[in-house]
Amino acid sequence: MRPSHSAIDKSLIPQPELCKAIGQTRSGLDKLRKKDPTFPKPIKFGDTRQAAAYYVIAEVNAWLASKIEARDAA
Repeated sequence: MRPSHSAIDKSLIPQPELCKAIGQTRSGLDKLRKKDPTFPKPIKFGDTRQAAAYYVIAEVNAWLASKIEARDAA
């Protein structure tokens, strides 16, 4: 049985994999998050600063689509 597309989009991607996918270092991702308030917020499973950060794939894809749309509209 194959998972549906929507189930995949709602899955989480760890921060290191997101950095690789968008071509940013961890510090570059931190700067992007501070500079662009529309960037998706991470989900952390813990209260400490060192807790692993995950992002919802659907939110990242929507953010990328909005950036592409804004670029093409200009």
